[in-house]
Amino acid sequence: MLVRPQIGQLKSIVLSSNASAPDDIWDVIRKGFQIPNLSNNLSKQWTQYYQDHPESIKRIAERSVKYLYFVVNEINNRGLPTELALMPFIESAYDPSAISKNKASGLWQFVPRTAKHFNLKQNWWLDERRDPIVSTYAALDYLESLYKRQGHWHLALASYNCGESVVQKAIEKNKKSNKSTKYINLQLPKETTNYVPKLQAVKNIITNPQKYGIDLPKVENKPYFKTVKKIKILILK
Repeated sequence: MLVRPQIGQLKSIVLSSNASAPDDIWDVIRKGFQIPNLSNNLSKQWTQYYQDHPESIKRIAERSVKYLYFVVNEINNRGLPTELALMPFIESAYDPSAISKNKASGLWQFVPRTAKHFNLKQNWWLDERRDPIVSTYAALDYLESLYKRQGHWHLALASYNCGESVVQKAIEKNKKSNKSTKYINLQLPKETTNYVPKLQAVKNIITNPQKYGIDLPKVENKPYFKTVKKIKILILK
């Protein structure tokens, strides 16, 4: 079981200024792309969909302003692809209070069982799936572990969406039939078949928003929030 950092061990997100760093977080994201592009009919269809619904991308981008700096910096601290910062576009529309029909919750849409495995507290008082900080640590822990086992980001992303066992069964089925085990060749649930193409479509938009007639809000490359320590105040009577 992977253990998330305790509150007292949370990394400071207030970083020293760097004159050479981009001013816009979108540029930071573009510079960190590492996942191979997926060019198939579904990715083209979803790119066209977002181009036809620019208000959707713009609304999510505006909602992401509070969280992008923290998410992107944590991704870069780990040396991971910055495409992962676009996953909440697909998962939750960057809404930390989002809840799905299968009881997934938060920016990263953790279902209760997976959240428990990654030590996200869930009780009557608290649901850490909705905490942007600790849920991001948990999501990136999960994605790192999936990539280490799967060896390819497309498979890791598919596993994040539908479960590693489902992807593994699809891989084994193709192996028995001497078929390719690449993501695009696997028989997966419809939602998962569309998952990576959706992410690719968002990546296409972020890479060149002008091409698709979409105006992204400026997100400065600096912290929107910072962590603070709680202190106890003793009142003497």
